[in-house]
Amino acid sequence: MTNIRYRTCIATRSKRPDDELLRVVISPDDPERRTVVADPDRRLPGRGAWIYPDLAAYELAEKRRAFARALRVSTPLDTGHVREFLEAGKTLANRERG
Repeated sequence: MTNIRYRTCIATRSKRPDDELLRVVISPDDPERRTVVADPDRRLPGRGAWIYPDLAAYELAEKRRAFARALRVSTPLDTGHVREFLEAGKTLANRERG
């Protein structure tokens, strides 16, 4: 029996099983800590935030400035990589469960 972990979407504020949400983090390769990237494998270090993986949720999160708030950053963030990930239609289904 597996426990289902619920997370809150930063855009819609709805609670969903974590396998339905996309984890995003500040890129560990960005020394200025301004670039947000998708982390579908959930392996990147650092504080993560969870978002429903569609463009409407992304745009709502941008409008509400939810990325910076959830990632606890006070500087402007570049979330373009997350948008590109969503526009490419990449899915969470290929992710290995650990």
